[in-house]
Amino acid sequence: MKVILLEAVHGLGEAGELVNAKSGYARNYLLPRGLALEGTKANIEEWEVRVKEKQENEAKEKEEALALKEKLEETKLELSVKAGEGGRLFGSITSQDICVALRDQGILVDRKKIELKNPIKETGTLTIPVRVYPEVTADLTVNVTEA
Repeated sequence: MKVILLEAVHGLGEAGELVNAKSGYARNYLLPRGLALEGTKANIEEWEVRVKEKQENEAKEKEEALALKEKLEETKLELSVKAGEGGRLFGSITSQDICVALRDQGILVDRKKIELKNPIKETGTLTIPVRVYPEVTADLTVNVTEA
């Protein structure tokens, strides 16, 4: 019996998938608990429309992510901070500071997407990865200078 899963079911599939389940399992467990919809012609057609819309949205989001990647890789971020001897900073530069500097240049990026392993504590030029989409990562160049 074909069913459309509304929630992930261990051993059967993930939410949104069209799967074959044994008819007894579907009628006695999946359907009464609201874990699946019966795979009728109307339900399958509606499911196909939703899948197509989801794929179009994902393609659009990926296009936007690629455009943001290009913009980030062209950007050379300049941060000027107080530093002591040997280029050691008073304090540190975190992903939040980088996020604010990017926002000042008109680029909106969530600070959680800036993959800064440790805060920056020295002057110099660094390349920092920014994950703009699950499989798209941009390399942002940050130049930290002494004020």
